[in-house]
Amino acid sequence: MMTDRQKQLVKNAEAHRQLVLDAERWLWAHPQTGYTEWQANEYLVEKYESLGYELVKAGNIPGFYTDIKTGRPGPTLCIMGELDALDIANHPESVNGMTHCCGHNGQSAALLGLAAAFKEPGALDGLCGTIRLMAVPAEEMIQLSFREELRKQGTIHYMGGKVEFMYRGFFDDVDIAMMVHGGGSKTDIDFSCGLGNNGCMAKTITYKGRSSHAGGAPHLGINAQYAAMLGLQACNDLRETFQEKDTIRFHPILMGAKVAVNIIPDEMKIESYVRGRTIEAMKRENKKVNRALAGAALAMGAGVKLCDRPGYSPEIHDPAFMKLVEQCCGQLVGPERVDFDYEEWSTGSSDFGDVTCVMPGVQFSASGSQGTAHGIDYYVADPERMCVNSVKAQLFVTDALLSNDGAAAKEIIAGYKPQYPSIKAYFEAIDDFILDKDAVTYDENGNATVDFQNN
Repeated sequence: MMTDRQKQLVKNAEAHRQLVLDAERWLWAHPQTGYTEWQANEYLVEKYESLGYELVKAGNIPGFYTDIKTGRPGPTLCIMGELDALDIANHPESVNGMTHCCGHNGQSAALLGLAAAFKEPGALDGLCGTIRLMAVPAEEMIQLSFREELRKQGTIHYMGGKVEFMYRGFFDDVDIAMMVHGGGSKTDIDFSCGLGNNGCMAKTITYKGRSSHAGGAPHLGINAQYAAMLGLQACNDLRETFQEKDTIRFHPILMGAKVAVNIIPDEMKIESYVRGRTIEAMKRENKKVNRALAGAALAMGAGVKLCDRPGYSPEIHDPAFMKLVEQCCGQLVGPERVDFDYEEWSTGSSDFGDVTCVMPGVQFSASGSQGTAHGIDYYVADPERMCVNSVKAQLFVTDALLSNDGAAAKEIIAGYKPQYPSIKAYFEAIDDFILDKDAVTYDENGNATVDFQNN
């Protein structure tokens, strides 16, 4: 049963219902992929500034945050919404080959609704600390070559948006974080959450061969495509060595050979992740993968360059924080419409995991979509449930955390045992993933040198 305070928070959200619904549709119609979301950025900047917010902008990449000061000392709570879409050109509503098939449009619309609701009279009554609303780019770990080019240019330091914002200091004074993701199509469940999900590291693999005439002189060539296929087969044969407890995933895609059909391809590029439940497991199994990739190159007389980058760390939700969120969602929609599983583990990945490595956090889901996430049949079927309900739920959670002198937030923060003691220590750990190496090289006599590991 809702308290009088919660009933008022619901009214505050309902006052801006149309703003949220309009934003969800606008963002759906203007999808852009990671680090290019300038249309969404400009749209939201205008909306936030029209509400009277002063924004701290990322500058050379999309994204921003704003701080809502309660006027009383206390913890800083960060609430996030993601800006980026996916490359899904065959979706019936794709725009320039891109579609919001992960529901980030709903997240950002809900975050805007929160911003508006916090402007209502009495919205901050009884709260302490600071509420940081943050619009974050580039959650989807795609277009690795493009992001690597941005990295080389010095535009970004890390591939993912949240970890890049961490690098830029946007989380330095944050104590606790949450966000809501667009969820599934269950008609009887409005909010759900599991314990966490896999981390990932990003890989670009480039096999190097020698071109020649495919029909007239194939013996003079070294087929980079065949070397790549052999490497992927070797990785597939490794799968039985992956332990179930580590939930390892390796899922490569061939980026294509840029030659004609009558030419032996001299280069083949592959993009992939190695996902896993722990950073230690990802590092261990990635060595196996790199060894297999190098062995295939050696077998064919080809070279192979390995480029490994930090992706996302495993996302582990704090159980005490989960319990508070579960209670708040139950108060809003009824406990029978809430499904929080304290053992469920997803093998997907999110850069929210980078945040939970250093502070307590929960990313829960709001139902309202239909179809398959990241699929051509995905769409937001019920924006009321996905977006407007998200606003209400996050208002409830914020109120529970920061009321009563922030007692609930302080207890969660004090009881949390982060994987790393600081953001600095975290960066030191993930930078160990970085690898740029010609793993198989040959001297003038054809003798091979194989080196596929970090020094």
